[in-house]
Amino acid sequence: MNKPIIFAIDDDAQVIRAITRDLRGKYRKDYRVMSTQSPKEALESLPQLKKKGETVALFLSDQRMPEMIGVEFLEKAKQIFPEAKRALLTAYSDTDAAIRAINEVQLDYYLLKPWDPPEEKLFPVLDDLLDEWHANFRPEFTGIKLVGYQYSPKSHTVKDYLSGNLIPYRWLDIEDNDKAKELLNEFSVDQKDLPAIFFEDGEHLTNPAPIQIANKLGRNPSASEDIYDVVIIGAGPAGLAAAVYGGSEGLKTLLIEKRAPGGQAGTSSRIENYLGFPKGLSGSDLARRAITQAKRFGVEFLSPQEVIDIKFNDQYKTVCMEDGSEINAKAVVVTTGVNYRKLESKGISDFTGAGIYYGAAMTEAHAFKDKQVYIVGGGNSAGQAAMYLSTFAKNVFITIRKDSLVSSMSSYLIDQINGTENIEVLGNREITEASGNGHLQNLKLFNSEEDSEYDVDADGLFIFIGAKPYTDWIHDSVIKNDRGFIETGRDLQRYDAYSKVWKLERQPYLLESCAPGIFAAGDVRAGAMNRVASAVGEGSMAIKYVHEYLADSNL
Repeated sequence: MNKPIIFAIDDDAQVIRAITRDLRGKYRKDYRVMSTQSPKEALESLPQLKKKGETVALFLSDQRMPEMIGVEFLEKAKQIFPEAKRALLTAYSDTDAAIRAINEVQLDYYLLKPWDPPEEKLFPVLDDLLDEWHANFRPEFTGIKLVGYQYSPKSHTVKDYLSGNLIPYRWLDIEDNDKAKELLNEFSVDQKDLPAIFFEDGEHLTNPAPIQIANKLGRNPSASEDIYDVVIIGAGPAGLAAAVYGGSEGLKTLLIEKRAPGGQAGTSSRIENYLGFPKGLSGSDLARRAITQAKRFGVEFLSPQEVIDIKFNDQYKTVCMEDGSEINAKAVVVTTGVNYRKLESKGISDFTGAGIYYGAAMTEAHAFKDKQVYIVGGGNSAGQAAMYLSTFAKNVFITIRKDSLVSSMSSYLIDQINGTENIEVLGNREITEASGNGHLQNLKLFNSEEDSEYDVDADGLFIFIGAKPYTDWIHDSVIKNDRGFIETGRDLQRYDAYSKVWKLERQPYLLESCAPGIFAAGDVRAGAMNRVASAVGEGSMAIKYVHEYLADSNL
């Protein structure tokens, strides 16, 4: 927090110089002293100070001023900084007015001119006022504030970006938070323009896209090199590992991510089977450590930026960005991972981001305190989400099509779930419909064992139903299997198209696609094991093959 302000106002130039000198001599260590000869100028500055998160501890105003009397100024200042202490500087002839002001505007004190010596006639009074102010003052959060509706897909997108990139912020729900309403009034923001994000410097954005926030925070620099040894697309565990090894081995490395580092793993509340962390660690913590490590090795990180295509120019590759920019590379490692498949049941799309979420959506967990939450899916991600949500929700229900979790979830997670009182596994269940008024309120469940359908109250639904590779953007010349995963290495030879596109004498490297110099690692690769540790291993391996490719190609 910035130093609290002591604000002095007096129209007499000699007096204001003297009071400012005395105040700074005594209080400059703990306070910022501001002064002016114009009460109107002072009033005009107060809203801007408030927007910037500044705090006024004390107003010290002369009574007789041509623009307005001191009592009037203090009354108006109180409306902007109601907690600030208020004191008048008066002459003997104005003591009656000062006494009246004690009752009229809750004046805290009045001081007579002259105040020499200040050690006897000024500082003791101000010390008492400032001590009292400190005793009752509760510092306001001065960082980024986000105002929106709880059940708003747009608000969820912004929250997801901020938390995923470890940007501290305070969430203010416009429907139940008075501070949210105050901010909208201060900045003249209409509720139809929400969500709105307010920054420490007093600026704000309405209905912002993540890239606008990144630009404002200086977190989206443009690529600094004309050409990179390797460009890595996707900052999940595989991409982060590739970045760390690429940077540590001296390659000019660029990592591009469309949302936030960590991928699906980054949304996990607890990864308990990752080597070297016996107590487990969160996905966000793993991502934070990895991105810090990569940057220490000189890796550039562009986020949020989305790649839409890769062009081939002889041996070089041109990575095409959604914003129209292009980045040249000698080699590319695709680590875009997977997205959760959409649940096609009736009403699901209507409430996505408004009570229904894909993945863990940890940013929303606090909103479901003491509420009913459902999870669809029986994999480890679903289990980890259930454990995390159970610390907030009244009840968590895991719905699966099979009888039990045994065939799809790690035993340590099953044991944890069985030992958690407010988690219940509903086997042989499917969700057939979602409904509500503005946000999710009800679900319709089908029991395949009993061939019956029934309704339940539901405040939240989190979906984990399998993986769809994020490869729609990749050029058709890159061979993918029938599920969209990138084929690599020897497996490429099974495809008729392979001989048409691969024209080199050597065979593709283990993680190399049918396009020389383009590699795939992690969940996006056909045949990959869906585990964080294996993704990290493949990302590291990819850099080995990048080295071999660069040497073989004389690049």
